[in-house]
Amino acid sequence: MKNPKVIISGGGTGGHIFPALAIANELKNRFSNVDILFVGANGRMEMKKIPEAGFNIVGLDIVGLQRRITYKNLFFPFKLFKSLRKAKSIVKSFNPNVVIGVGGYASGPTLKMASKLGYPTLIQEQNSYAGLTNKLLSKKAISICVAYENMSKFFPAEKIRLTGNPVRNDIINLNNKKEEALIHFKIEGNKKVVLLLGGSLGAKTINDGLLNNIDKIHNENLIILWQAGSRYIDDVINKLNKDKYPNIFPLAFIKRMDLAYAAADLIVSRAGALSISEIAIVGKPAILIPSPNVAEDHQTKNAMSLVNNNSAVMVKDEDANSKLITMILKLLDDTDYCNELKFNLLKMSKPNASEHIVDEVVEIGKLS
Repeated sequence: MKNPKVIISGGGTGGHIFPALAIANELKNRFSNVDILFVGANGRMEMKKIPEAGFNIVGLDIVGLQRRITYKNLFFPFKLFKSLRKAKSIVKSFNPNVVIGVGGYASGPTLKMASKLGYPTLIQEQNSYAGLTNKLLSKKAISICVAYENMSKFFPAEKIRLTGNPVRNDIINLNNKKEEALIHFKIEGNKKVVLLLGGSLGAKTINDGLLNNIDKIHNENLIILWQAGSRYIDDVINKLNKDKYPNIFPLAFIKRMDLAYAAADLIVSRAGALSISEIAIVGKPAILIPSPNVAEDHQTKNAMSLVNNNSAVMVKDEDANSKLITMILKLLDDTDYCNELKFNLLKMSKPNASEHIVDEVVEIGKLS
């Protein structure tokens, strides 16, 4: 094909943005002349991250419907209508071969209007529990790429493709990065490393679980590599006595996640779809603390998909303060169990998800 054109829509969090970028990069690998346009939500993370990665993006004035009672919901119908009109204009003007939705506020209006205009659409559903928007969009979608088994309870079975979730290429093979990682994070000696993650913005419960019990985990042979989040980093630094705890490294954000994973012996993380997929691919034992502040409690369902396969352990958000440190120390002291978790994780990993999704894009968009 002379000049394939693809729209990728969605965002809001790293869990939507990084898979979208992985798909875009795989498309570039296949087609040097591919023209990719991202459609995001104004004011959201994708409007910064996508241009930084070298892609064009346009924004819709779409917001989410708040689950609590608030005056902001009064503006939702007007913003939705405006976004649908703009999405229609964007799709018609760009005239893509295929439109991909990766989840997030912008994905709904964009795929809705693309389908209405007759363009083939593909949904990339990252979670084990599909949200209402994707369930509605699935009626017109040509293909639905999922990361978990048994998704026919949400989508038409004949449209489902079990591909896994796309992840960043630099984390797929970490075998030769351990030494580089230790140098990068200035970790000396043969010390165990716990990687503490709360998502791209941070997680207060996880932060407090460590801060409130920090004396229990203070050990000169243990390093805590801690992504505290941009919202909480100042508070964490103010509360943490760096002279007393030189083995604890709080950071607002970790840019080199490949090196963070390479350094880690144990991971503590929220249970977003991207985090789950990355943990499976790097094959490191993990403690998952699902966020309770998500639609349909989907992070708990994501976490249980690993727990039920004996691939990770879970601590409830409400128990993080009392149980997190105990679980960290227990796992670090049980090498056999950690090896069992690693073995089962790697069996669940799907490192070629981007390629499989782009195979679907090629087929439904007739790009070959």
